[in-house]
Amino acid sequence: MATETTARATVQYEDDRARVTRWDFEPGASTGHHLHAYDYVVVPVADGRVTVIGPDGSATESELRTGETYARQAGGAHEVVNSGTGPVAFVEIEFKQPPTP
Repeated sequence: MATETTARATVQYEDDRARVTRWDFEPGASTGHHLHAYDYVVVPVADGRVTVIGPDGSATESELRTGETYARQAGGAHEVVNSGTGPVAFVEIEFKQPPTP
């Protein structure tokens, strides 16, 4: 599996509270290994299969379904690779600040 960023990341919006990035992956493309500094939400915009590779080398396959959103907390480290046969895309929304009470 790849370890450098070969997927295309396009920042669509950013301010002091949030960043919205669209990720587009051709088959085999990767985010490269990274650590999430912020809580985030992912919204798939194309169906596909990805493999998530942890820092210890463990690999988990996941099916992305258009519109099936999921969220994760800051601190996760991994690499995401398009392990399917077609393009995959998702929008990642990072929350730079905690919510206001």
